[in-house]
Amino acid sequence: MFSVALRQCARSAAVRSSISRASPRVFANASAIRSMSTTVEEEVLASDAFKKSCYVAIDFTIAEDATVYDAVQRFSAYDIGALVTTDTDGSIAGVVSERDYVTKIALLGKTSKDTKISEISTKSANLITASPKDSIEICMGKMLSRDIRHLPLLDDDGKVVGMLSIKDLVKALVAEKEKTIQVLSDFALGKGGHFGSE
Repeated sequence: MFSVALRQCARSAAVRSSISRASPRVFANASAIRSMSTTVEEEVLASDAFKKSCYVAIDFTIAEDATVYDAVQRFSAYDIGALVTTDTDGSIAGVVSERDYVTKIALLGKTSKDTKISEISTKSANLITASPKDSIEICMGKMLSRDIRHLPLLDDDGKVVGMLSIKDLVKALVAEKEKTIQVLSDFALGKGGHFGSE
């Protein structure tokens, strides 16, 4: 036991001695590496979440003058819960969701084949949107503040470039936290916090 402690003291003394002889450039490099490795997580953007969304592979827009039945068929075919509605110019007009169908068609005894989407959709004036450059935390905050489950992504010109569901954001947040846990675990095991376990 005593010999182990003695070896550890000798080792730390040798390390201190070599550090004291190190050049300023070594300290600068070590400082840069340390600051790099303390960056545990990078900000995940809405555009990153959209790349893994079910909406990325489909046409998630529908003309607002189409029937609600057309929207319901798309909901079922793509297993999605909302579509972005567009006007005759192709600009965003609003969003139509399964919830709109349930509350404004089914419960009121209307028929989906005789009702236009524009009659039940949420109009763009009341719409909450996000930018692809927004963080997933900002997107989540927008959804929770208005109790919505879908968020259209608009570019700087107001053009629709994506759609996120609450499920997309939850998946992105979980993946981000798992990555952080892996980095911290690697760091604790001496594998290097910044570069990971690869």
